[in-house]
Amino acid sequence: MTQASQTLQTAGRRWAGVAGIVFIALFVAAVAADTPGFLSTQNFRAILGTTTFVGLIAVGMTVIMISGSFVSMSLGTLATVTAIFFIYALKFGVGAAILSTLALGAMLGLVQGFLIGAWGANPIIVTIAAGALLEGASVALTGGQALSPPDNTYAFLNATPYGIPVGTFVLLLLVVVVEFLLRRTRPGREVYMLGESRAAARAAALSLGEIGCWVFMLAGVSAALAGIFLGSFNHGASLLLNRGTLNYDAIAATLIGGTAIAGGRGSVWRTLLGVILIATITNLVLLRGYSFGAQIFFKGVLMTAFVLIIHLRSQRGR
Repeated sequence: MTQASQTLQTAGRRWAGVAGIVFIALFVAAVAADTPGFLSTQNFRAILGTTTFVGLIAVGMTVIMISGSFVSMSLGTLATVTAIFFIYALKFGVGAAILSTLALGAMLGLVQGFLIGAWGANPIIVTIAAGALLEGASVALTGGQALSPPDNTYAFLNATPYGIPVGTFVLLLLVVVVEFLLRRTRPGREVYMLGESRAAARAAALSLGEIGCWVFMLAGVSAALAGIFLGSFNHGASLLLNRGTLNYDAIAATLIGGTAIAGGRGSVWRTLLGVILIATITNLVLLRGYSFGAQIFFKGVLMTAFVLIIHLRSQRGR
């Protein structure tokens, strides 16, 4: 193939990708404009609430994916389990409940990160097993019953200063902090290097176990933050809070944001845009009265199309 042909093919892929993204964005905008109640202030707050829960999980998912560990299948479960723990721990005071929940998330992430980073265990197998163990432990400890808070000292977590939920501010702060860590610090650059090539990272004498531990600890903390806001928003907690969608929405948002599933490339800021799109689509199908099965199907079709467009565009330089 000549240089001119390669240039034309690359340009064609680029413009096809742009056209596809613009088409999907216009389609979603048109459906939104035709959906009663979508443009209301109350609905805007509902979208921000959904963005908070999925977004906090997706931040951790992004770092895991950049590091080359594919995805975690346990972060959604970890969020619901830490929500249960947070509600239980409120009897010791809201401050102690928040700190202990974050510590629990970090510890559970650390264990998974050690197995994956230091021992080289398969991340899918480890995180699926971790999710099953967490669910089993929660059922054993709670008897499968929902927990209710002993008081309302957590009410400030549901506040809406300037009409925006507190959780949204926490999500934005986490995005800024994690983006800074990834781009401006040595550990962050090592995460990208590990994702690009595990062999190269090992040749550069990087501690793969240490990187894996802090990556999954960070993901555990982000999932625990999601758990805290899930528990406070629902005024209680049970395993039903997950409903099987939190993890998959976080994965879809990360992919839509352009993070390479093979590792080495990605941005938390772009993941946030993917989360907003996910929350908007979820909100639209709910307002239009689709059944749960239809909601999953419709959202899945759009997510698949968007992910294919994004990742086909990423191949244009090859």
